[in-house]
Amino acid sequence: MPAKKSVKNYYMDLHIHIGRTNTGRSVKITASRNLTLMSVLNEALYRKGLDIVGIIDTHSPDVLKEILDLVTTGRAIEVEGGGVLYDKSLLLLLGTELEIYDEQCKGPIHVLCFLPTIEAMSKFSSWCEKRLKNIHLSSQRIYTSGKELQRKVKELEGIFIPAHIFTPFKSLYGKGVDYSLVEVFEPTLIDAVELGLSADTSMAVQIKELDRYSFVTNSDAHSSVKIAREHQVVQLDHVNFTEVKKTILGEQGKIVKNVGLHPRLGKYFQTVCGKCLSKMEKDNVCRCGSTSYIKGVSERVKEIATLQALKYRHEHTHKSSRPPYVHQVPLQFIRGCGPKTLDKLLSHFGNEMVVLHEAPVEDLKKVVPSNIANNIIKARLGKLEFEEGGGGVYGKVK
Repeated sequence: MPAKKSVKNYYMDLHIHIGRTNTGRSVKITASRNLTLMSVLNEALYRKGLDIVGIIDTHSPDVLKEILDLVTTGRAIEVEGGGVLYDKSLLLLLGTELEIYDEQCKGPIHVLCFLPTIEAMSKFSSWCEKRLKNIHLSSQRIYTSGKELQRKVKELEGIFIPAHIFTPFKSLYGKGVDYSLVEVFEPTLIDAVELGLSADTSMAVQIKELDRYSFVTNSDAHSSVKIAREHQVVQLDHVNFTEVKKTILGEQGKIVKNVGLHPRLGKYFQTVCGKCLSKMEKDNVCRCGSTSYIKGVSERVKEIATLQALKYRHEHTHKSSRPPYVHQVPLQFIRGCGPKTLDKLLSHFGNEMVVLHEAPVEDLKKVVPSNIANNIIKARLGKLEFEEGGGGVYGKVK
């Protein structure tokens, strides 16, 4: 077991995919084929500067075997309290992303399930295999109810988190329910909710039934460069699964802050035409004449809040306070910050977390042109302006 550390801040991203295994087998089909287990671990630790990662394809037998091989060869160890420590520095939490679409759902819902140990994930993988068409692939539809899945995760002492809850496709509020999570899930068996790239705390707090849950925000990375584009900073006594779970539940430690894209940069912030992706005009009629549209997260949040105010009468447990949500602009969004400039910054400062959050502007200007350094600081201070994203297209920094 790693020695106890004094309470400090740790960078944590709990939603990272694997594109393929080291044998070439596809895992997350829409992810980069270069996104292997080892590339994720090394990118997260040595370039991004993360301390804790959730890889959410570890139900796949081949991925699980790769993790076991790391332990067998001594590159990683299972730690007391759960989790796998890579190169004595990076805690890997074993997770899976599954799609629920049972008879209670109005549409598909993605959820994240984390298990404390390799043994627990092996048992969960075997259980899932009987309910999936292909155990080797990520984000597969599981043929069971949402509540049964919740109960299985809890039986194995895991963590259950609905994923990117507002996005228009394959999410709790985007597609899965009319207006309340109780339509599909048992509220007491949810540990937290993931906000997604097009939402932040100020938006999610409008949904009163979410008062009882912690908010997490993660990258949903499908390529290496997108790891840590959203993450949280947490304070822990020990770095292990149990401490992370207690922190998410608000029992011990704390989430210091959520860090993520400004919602306007997200792919689904505004409502757009389903045909040409232009911003919809009044009464959801596009200039091209189409009345088909993709509802934006900003509109859907207001809609749910209104529906719950009218229909939802359950009592809620209110959180006394929430950590700040810090809007982050990833370096690849900064004008002029291409791959060579990024490599130069990381070579000088060590990792992306230092560049984004810590390096003084004077030091940045010694490495990159003043306009790039100033934009990094403006992004840090929330002083950049954006063109809104929608319909699957990211927003842009003006």
